[in-house]
Amino acid sequence: MKRILRGVAYAVLPGELVLFVCLLAGVRVSAPVLAAAEALVVAVVLAEVWLFVRLRRRGLTSRQAVAELVPEPVLRLLGHELRVLASLGRWVARRRHGVGAADLAFGHAKAQAALLYGFTFVCVVETVGLHVLLAGLPLVQKAFLVVDVYTVVLILGLHAAAVTRPHVVRADGGLRVRAGAHVDLSLPAGRIESVRYDLRLNPGQREDGVLELAVASQTSVTVRLTAPVEAVSLLGKRRPVTTVRFHADDARALVTAYRAATLTRAGTEPSPPPGLPASA
Repeated sequence: MKRILRGVAYAVLPGELVLFVCLLAGVRVSAPVLAAAEALVVAVVLAEVWLFVRLRRRGLTSRQAVAELVPEPVLRLLGHELRVLASLGRWVARRRHGVGAADLAFGHAKAQAALLYGFTFVCVVETVGLHVLLAGLPLVQKAFLVVDVYTVVLILGLHAAAVTRPHVVRADGGLRVRAGAHVDLSLPAGRIESVRYDLRLNPGQREDGVLELAVASQTSVTVRLTAPVEAVSLLGKRRPVTTVRFHADDARALVTAYRAATLTRAGTEPSPPPGLPASA
């Protein structure tokens, strides 16, 4: 039942989008076709609600029930978009995400700031131009205005996510490596073999066991692990990695801070018990 409903939803939603575009373009659609399309959408929504209630009655939580009904890539894309929008509020409030009182944060947004601000400027110019050109089609004009303004907000949100979600050197010697709102990878202290400054320009060649988080076509820190950790892509694809390469605005300071945290952690660990004397 779940697969059938998902297949129907995959067919209905694109059809609804096509119908909406036709109405915006001024194409005349007969009343029976409109009524049938809307009735089909309502039926799909009611069926989804019914399945959700059944799953909840079986003991699943709300999150688990939604995960059963909605494909993981869709959920992850929606979650990413919500994190991007939430980052705008954090940016305005000058609050960072996931940085503890004893942690050290290192940004990675400066290298891409000029590019994103340039995209924002181009989108604003396009919004104004389209608004003037579509003055004779008020309904289409309003629809494009909403889309264009939302695009500008998302681009600013991508930059805000990079600013408010920095890399983190934890007090326990671990690392939290991030790329905006779409990658958040925790590297436990016990699995880190080495952290070093390693500037690489124009990365991109896929290597087994290597995760590259380039910013402005560069990475500047390489972390090697003693055991693999699981990296999850934006759409949910999982793979083990033993090497992580990422960019930081002040990569040398990050490496220095990590080594200092490691030394501090080693100094606070209890000393091993002394061995027996050689004459024993």
